[in-house]
Amino acid sequence: MINIKENEKLNVLNHSCAHLLAQAVSHLYKGAKFWVGPVIDDGFYYDIDLGNDVIKDEDLPKIEKEMKKIVKDGKRIVREEISKEEALEMFKDDPYKIELIGGLEDGNITCYRQGDFVDLCRGPHVETVKACKNFKLLKHSGAYFKGDKDAQVLQRIYGVCFPSAEELEEHLYLLEEAKKRDHKKLGRELDLFMMSEYAPGMPFFLPHGMLLRNVLENYWYEEHKKEGYEFIKTPIMMSKELWEISGHWYNYKENMYTVDIDEQQFAIKPMNCPGSLIYYNAKPHSYKEFPMKVAELGRVHRHELSGA
Repeated sequence: MINIKENEKLNVLNHSCAHLLAQAVSHLYKGAKFWVGPVIDDGFYYDIDLGNDVIKDEDLPKIEKEMKKIVKDGKRIVREEISKEEALEMFKDDPYKIELIGGLEDGNITCYRQGDFVDLCRGPHVETVKACKNFKLLKHSGAYFKGDKDAQVLQRIYGVCFPSAEELEEHLYLLEEAKKRDHKKLGRELDLFMMSEYAPGMPFFLPHGMLLRNVLENYWYEEHKKEGYEFIKTPIMMSKELWEISGHWYNYKENMYTVDIDEQQFAIKPMNCPGSLIYYNAKPHSYKEFPMKVAELGRVHRHELSGA
């Protein structure tokens, strides 16, 4: 499946469609306030504060209908340069845009206008909203502002856009096929693993799942052996001092599981590489050893929001 974010043409098209979505929402939900609408690997989304309104499945067709109405009107998408002071005045009623503007350097700020809608953006965009006619809104969810679980929950709407109706249909077909192969669905149907409230987000591998896992791990080991790799296994939990050296303690601590043992702090590893470097630093090395081929199948744990 194509990566939309990495495809320059599709990236521009989908970001323009995110603006189209926001414009339609502004028509249907008076007082809507907008955070960000980035392009992602499989399309785009926009995070929106709708106050007391909550998006439901049946709302997506209504938003799509308004988007099609805007497309038919065919307004040009016009780039504007304004000062920071002008931007603060223009978006004075939207605290999310004020937050964005506050983080920008002084100087001119770019925004893009299409008819009655204007949004902060670096661009670029397509020339007119007509280019965004082949779109589909895929799903919706709640999303914390800036990913902060203590912050406001925004409404996130996902969509995708393609240059032609045929490309869109093909993509939607592939999405449906992918759903049939979703690991959560297959895990249940094939009795591979189960989940429990006693270990949120962590699977219990069942007999069939262990058979499959062992086959995959054995294949992984055999392929690495062919390429001359050696194998190590590092501890799953290491002291605070290591994570301070690696930088995790200062930059990633909120996403790590930590524990105090005998008046010393430890953390369960969120990745393998710091342990691998302890192995490397345990003795001097000659240039004749390089490149060193060392691999580990290690277990890592991260305290992240679902879907992060």
